[in-house]
Amino acid sequence: MKILVVGKGGREHALVWKIVQSPKVSKIFCAPGNAGIAQLADCVKIKAGDVNNLVRFAEKEKIDLTVVGPEEPLYFGRIVNRFEERGLRIFGPNTAAASIEGSKILAKMFMRRYNIPTAGFEIFGDHSFSKGGAKEAIQYAKANIPCVIKFSGLADGKGVFPCVTEEQVLAAIDKIMVKREFNDQDAIVIEEFLKGEEVTFTILTDGSAIIHLLSTQDHKRLLDTDEDPNTGGMGAYAPVPMITPELERKIIETIVKPTLNGMREEGWGYKGVLYVGLILTQDGPKVLEFNCRFGDPELQPLVLLMENDIVPILMAIAEGNLAKGYGDSPEGRFRWADAAAVCVVMASQGYGHTKDPEVGKEIKGLDVVSKMKDVVVFHAGTIKDGNTWKTAGGRVLGVTAKAKNLPEAIKLDYAVVSQLSWDGEHHRTDIARRALKYGIQLRI
Repeated sequence: MKILVVGKGGREHALVWKIVQSPKVSKIFCAPGNAGIAQLADCVKIKAGDVNNLVRFAEKEKIDLTVVGPEEPLYFGRIVNRFEERGLRIFGPNTAAASIEGSKILAKMFMRRYNIPTAGFEIFGDHSFSKGGAKEAIQYAKANIPCVIKFSGLADGKGVFPCVTEEQVLAAIDKIMVKREFNDQDAIVIEEFLKGEEVTFTILTDGSAIIHLLSTQDHKRLLDTDEDPNTGGMGAYAPVPMITPELERKIIETIVKPTLNGMREEGWGYKGVLYVGLILTQDGPKVLEFNCRFGDPELQPLVLLMENDIVPILMAIAEGNLAKGYGDSPEGRFRWADAAAVCVVMASQGYGHTKDPEVGKEIKGLDVVSKMKDVVVFHAGTIKDGNTWKTAGGRVLGVTAKAKNLPEAIKLDYAVVSQLSWDGEHHRTDIARRALKYGIQLRI
């Protein structure tokens, strides 16, 4: 079987790393990939958004299954629609279904229609449901501090601004609605500020049957203790001790099933990954956001704990027959290692503050950590210059380690991080640590 993975970051490296282990796979390609991925797959110089050439490549190489990593080709590129029109198998939601991530306004209106628990909200900017422009948005936000201001479109995880002061309100609205730093759209959602632990609940679905993965917890803020700007993610771990079996069932019954039922009502035919970003409030779990793809870096610890062959499940979802049986998991569950895993993201200087973080810095220590047991370093932004590894992006490495429990996984992961370095490197030092106060609960 030939597999094509679309994308170039740490999430795609994790996908390739897991897929290449399948005995069903004879050849794996990644477009465009990166230098780390090139150690496992044939990297193809086609950008993730170049759907025309991806279709041509898949037809020429007789690709059996394409797996899409990032959200942009799913939403903007209509990649699933285009592949299916050509009779090509592809894992991911079509454009209409991907709008659950592509438009936060659409997602909030969807949740309101189908009574899915979420934060209260109002809409401002260029939209039919708008309550006004920037002036009205400022007035509303100031009157509702603390609040959360969200750019409606895709922003690489950086379009969400928790605001507890008037200065933060003004800065967020200026960035989105006045300077339009994300794109030429100015539509925003202003939400009530919810308190609680944020967790990620991920399911795989063909629109009807579902398989849920272990819950994960991402760390969005750049600095320790959740300070400074939001990023694409500075680290993650699994499993999450706050998600008990009882709470898991509640999330499925009150959020996942109503969401999939609503999508069927809308005629979306959702297939692929549904990432549910939750906050655990005193009133129960509520949805912060939906994503239409695997989380990055949430996928990295998951693949280290995943004992199933993932390929038959991805194929069954692409073919729409998940309920009919899929590989070696007929009871509808993944098999998980009796362990915990942690991913710490190592980033370049300037990441989180500038569009152009420093690149071209020599990475030291990769040869040392490559020999360590239960450790995988996923590459997000690297190049190889001869025998020298160099930085080539904001998030550079996702250092991921597995151990018998969460404290041991944290200890091992940071031991690995300490062996890696480059000029200007930055990472958080508190990934997964706040979970320890809840105790360690592994649910297999």
